[in-house]
Amino acid sequence: MTLTGPEPTRAPEIPSLERRLRRDLDGEVRFDDHTRHLFSRDASMYAITPVGVAFPRHAGDVQAAVAAAAEHGVPLVPRGAGTSLAGQTVGAGLVLDLSRHMRRIVELDPEARTALVEPGVVQDQLNRAAAPHGLMFGPDTSTSNRATLGGMIGNNSAGSGSLRHGMTIDHVRALDVVLSDASTARLAPVDEAERARRARSGTREGALYRELPRLVRENADAIAEGFPAFWRRACGYRLDRLARLARPEEPFDLAKFVVGSEGTLVLTTRALVDLVPKPRRTVIAVGHFTSTQAAIEATEDALACEPAAVELMDRTILDLSRRRIEYASLSTHLEGDPDALLFVSFTGDDEGELRASLDRLTALWKRHGHGYHTLHAVTPEQQGALLKVRKAGLGLLMAASEGTRRPLAFVEDTAVDPARLADYTRDFKAVLDRHGLEAGFYGHCSVGCLHIRPFVDLADPAQERTMRAVAEEIRDLVVAYGGVNSSEHGDGLARSEFNRQIFGDRLYGAMREVKRVFDPDNLMNPGKIVDAPAMTDNLRDAALPEPGPLRTRLSFEVTGGMRGAADRCMNIGLCRKSGSGVMCPSYMATKDEEDSTRGRAGALVKALSEPDPKRALGDERLHEILDACLMCKACKSECPLGVDMATLKSEALSHHHDLHGVPLRSRVFGAIRALNRLGSATAPLSNLPGRVPALRRLMERWLGIARARPLPVFARRNLTRWHRRRTTRVPSGTGAEGRTLTFLADSFTTYTEPAVGRAAIELLERAGWRVRLESRGCCGRSSLSKGLVDEAKAKAVHLARLLDEGAGPGSPVVGCEPSCLMTLRDEHLALRPGDPAARELAGRVRQIEELLAEALDDGRLRLRDDAWPASRRLLYHGHCHQKAEVGTAATVALLRRIPGARVEEADAGCCGMAGSFGFESEHYELSMTVGRDRLFPAVEAEPEDTVVVASGVSCRQQIAHGTARRAWHPLELVRAALETE
Repeated sequence: MTLTGPEPTRAPEIPSLERRLRRDLDGEVRFDDHTRHLFSRDASMYAITPVGVAFPRHAGDVQAAVAAAAEHGVPLVPRGAGTSLAGQTVGAGLVLDLSRHMRRIVELDPEARTALVEPGVVQDQLNRAAAPHGLMFGPDTSTSNRATLGGMIGNNSAGSGSLRHGMTIDHVRALDVVLSDASTARLAPVDEAERARRARSGTREGALYRELPRLVRENADAIAEGFPAFWRRACGYRLDRLARLARPEEPFDLAKFVVGSEGTLVLTTRALVDLVPKPRRTVIAVGHFTSTQAAIEATEDALACEPAAVELMDRTILDLSRRRIEYASLSTHLEGDPDALLFVSFTGDDEGELRASLDRLTALWKRHGHGYHTLHAVTPEQQGALLKVRKAGLGLLMAASEGTRRPLAFVEDTAVDPARLADYTRDFKAVLDRHGLEAGFYGHCSVGCLHIRPFVDLADPAQERTMRAVAEEIRDLVVAYGGVNSSEHGDGLARSEFNRQIFGDRLYGAMREVKRVFDPDNLMNPGKIVDAPAMTDNLRDAALPEPGPLRTRLSFEVTGGMRGAADRCMNIGLCRKSGSGVMCPSYMATKDEEDSTRGRAGALVKALSEPDPKRALGDERLHEILDACLMCKACKSECPLGVDMATLKSEALSHHHDLHGVPLRSRVFGAIRALNRLGSATAPLSNLPGRVPALRRLMERWLGIARARPLPVFARRNLTRWHRRRTTRVPSGTGAEGRTLTFLADSFTTYTEPAVGRAAIELLERAGWRVRLESRGCCGRSSLSKGLVDEAKAKAVHLARLLDEGAGPGSPVVGCEPSCLMTLRDEHLALRPGDPAARELAGRVRQIEELLAEALDDGRLRLRDDAWPASRRLLYHGHCHQKAEVGTAATVALLRRIPGARVEEADAGCCGMAGSFGFESEHYELSMTVGRDRLFPAVEAEPEDTVVVASGVSCRQQIAHGTARRAWHPLELVRAALETE
């Protein structure tokens, strides 16, 4: 079944092509329906199902794929991160994913300030490698944590720093490419003698050096007159770069010519790019304005101060940032309630000069009445939240989508001279108002480029017609202002149709000839730049059928049903980032598109669009795609659109069980509380399987529990027994009357690490709380992780009743295991939709760290001044569910209250254990790979006297197994530092 655009003809040559590719390529080849669906989309509003996908491992694979596709008459669609906003990386051909394996930085030469890279190298990856040499790649895209160099070359990407560093075309020295006939060439500047020598060859490369100079000569007038005057261009073929008749001393440079050609002329296998000095310091002035127009009008003064960048963010983006944990800290830095912000960056090495620039701009704005406040962000700490939100503008805007009403990229890449930007923006807004469209405004004022995305519902034919009318009016408006229709995101399917009107018949005809010379059979990403379909063809939302009936166990009402929850994904690809954050740990480990949140969401959309979605949810290929999801919940907070894959996976698993039955191992892990209680009751006998190799082999054979993974050790004197046999003590004079809370004795630390619970309870009692231990129920987290949703719901209802017993209205519920505690705040609401008792319970959940910090601040708790030796270093790793739901600030703040403690939060993502995931044989290696990504190296880099701290029981197990270092729970350290009575 096709959901997205026209189904490619499954002609006899397609199976033959698949066989040929499997024979000739070292990389993977996939022609299954799910993979084809995942690669039918990029970050644009378009979708076209390809015939298949290949994942080349090296340049030889690319050459072999081009040869096979050419022989079978199948087009080629090159793809990097798939973050193209105009539809460049979708098409009815063979997709070549160059991002998975071709990620090597072949050589970095600090002296020459160059890097030789494969096309899948990510911009931040290159910048990290160049940083020790004081270098970086000049173009600074907002998608730098997933944008590949190959994609940037294909699009001629720019970014916020283009005022100083120009565009990608300005940084490309040479390219190794595969041509459309599968021959190879090295494109680099050549003098006239060398060009003439190459032109004599009868090869495809020879034709380029022979035919292109002729095209330039014959169309010299059209080239001189037809290109927009404004310099920041990412549209059409760059014949202006070859117009060298007036400059015979200039070399003939095909490398720069093919930059921005969107894979329609060549396929890049290696690129030699320039690096630029990285400024040592950056300072930012953040102007606060009462309107977007007022902010834009302040741009001219900002440019007069010679900044590195001037960036706009309007109220739409600001309001959206306040709703997400990841970005909410921005508001604490702002003055009042601005309608728009203008970020003006200054970079350099002299801090005095940079501060003077801030003062100069502030005075200039004040003199001319621009804005009501200017914030100076000088230190990295001051800039962190500001820059995070600025780079997330696209994702935050996409989060405002409601069903199929989305902010769409069809007029968002125009640019005009900054001196005319205020007038242009005013006229632009008038067009939108006339058609009744809302839009968010953000982007690069310093170069006259604003990203304006109107909200459009493409499932409504009338809205589709409105979109086209607006696109045509804006095209004419930008021409009238002497600007460009695409200034950094390229033509793709969104703008290529208009290139004839933009460039004129003669210049457009010359561009068609360029395509013919490079690609006479029209196999290289056809339909982009020239001879394109209508911009309204192949629209993603218009192609989706009505979802079939499906009754879900969890509630997805807020997102318009389960398909709506998955279809919130707009493919911007933030889940493909690596080196920062938590999302998406399995993608960081495998670099496989189907292991990203985006890939899993796309697979679910396909299944949920089938006539019988329940049966489709039982598909084995679908569950192969969902299987590697660790359910860390990072996507719920880090994905700007809040795609909650953990909840979606739980629901999908439940339907899979309905059709195929529940595996024994799932039943075992779902009943983990009962098993742990039994293990504690029978300890130390129950600990024998962990030490006897023969028993471990049996467990691996019968239950699929990895023998390499150490098992938890059951404690005979568990938390419940300890609490039952002690006398509760609440110090007098602490105001304890009526101060009762309920402590959730979770299924893990209660029976395997009771010292953690003891520390928590003793601290709470010393702080004046009467602690009621609830150890009779389970939150249902383990059942949910295995898709046992009905079982989880029964546990949730039972536990809620227990937590209400003996608890006063609003009395806190606390615990020391984040995954269990956060389940009360999150999953219980989905398990019990519309139940006010569930909402009331979620509102009672508090972090112990918050309560203890309050007690320390008001003197109810006191820690010893000599708790630690001076400047004792603590390395803290937060739990994924904690990060997703509430963040780690409270825990870090509590640890920093320990006298003598120097707390550093680990720059690491998910630990990789993820509850039962890391115990499962088929997941063990992936689990360890995730840990090795950043967490293990961060721990291993610490001196032996550094204290490693982790909130989650899984995290502590993984750290111990992966690094042989003990990790402490934060509350154990605070308890150890407590003053003696």
